[in-house]
Amino acid sequence: MSFIEVRGVSKTFKINKRRSGVLGMFANLFVPKYEKKEAVKSISFDIEQGEMVGFIGPNGAGKSTTIKMLSGILHPDSGSINVGGYVPYKQRKNYVGRIGVVFGQKSQLQWDLPVIDSFELLKAIYSVPDDVYKKNISRFTEMLDMGGFINQPVRQLSLGQRMRADIVAALIHSPEIVFFDEPTIGVDVVGKETIRAFIRELNQQDNVTMIFTTHDMQDIEKTCNRLIIIDEGAKIYDGSLGGIREQYGTTRQLDVEFAGKENVADIENVEIVDLEHNKKRFIFENHSVHINELMNHLLSNYNVRDINISEPEIESIIRKIYNREVAEI
Repeated sequence: MSFIEVRGVSKTFKINKRRSGVLGMFANLFVPKYEKKEAVKSISFDIEQGEMVGFIGPNGAGKSTTIKMLSGILHPDSGSINVGGYVPYKQRKNYVGRIGVVFGQKSQLQWDLPVIDSFELLKAIYSVPDDVYKKNISRFTEMLDMGGFINQPVRQLSLGQRMRADIVAALIHSPEIVFFDEPTIGVDVVGKETIRAFIRELNQQDNVTMIFTTHDMQDIEKTCNRLIIIDEGAKIYDGSLGGIREQYGTTRQLDVEFAGKENVADIENVEIVDLEHNKKRFIFENHSVHINELMNHLLSNYNVRDINISEPEIESIIRKIYNREVAEI
């Protein structure tokens, strides 16, 4: 049995369809009309304990609804969810003590209190034993370099400092699973890397299961080993980051620097783009052109100084999937 099991989960919302004008307003009061929005459509997946999974999709895809069902906030209309032996929406009181949630745009810290006071409050809420609390605070404060601001009011913190404090707040009670929603939004480059390094280390040391919903693909690439993509309420991909390149990232790019000016003849199924300083770019689909044959052709017929092969970036592949520019699996 997997740590997280989701089987055929669906969720539909009833949305009030408002009519325009004064007459429409009164009509809505007495004879309201509704339309149904199927947010999640029979989704199934398993997640093992200790996995780090990116759960992504365009706005309105259904990912937030799925995460809310996983965390016990929403009840599915059909299907089943089991997390570590708990049914989140049925055993919420006992279940919440096993999960942590980090919202990049919503803090759980007390705005006017020092950070440490918010931690003390959460300690009381979760009934964290003194020894566990002291150990966690000491460890996380050192790992995230928070010693310089742990006694400052939250309102005085930079965004990067507040995000680090929010992550610790979600971990004080030693949860087995943590949901990250945009954990590095608005944070500078150094702060992002600090947070990502901490997340990786925590996963390796404590085997904490982590699920990320984010629009920053660097968060996914630098922390997760698995990606689930959801669109229009349905799962369209579930696999490794390398796998998504193989299945969706079919475009390849070869940047070639020649020893001098070369007039390269047209090559079938290859787009040739002139660059500066005797460089040319060769763009092609890997299913129609063999890269080794292309390189051999160039090396045999032209005076080549340097060759650089570029893999498609995950972010560009994801964008194409969202825009329906590639075929679904």
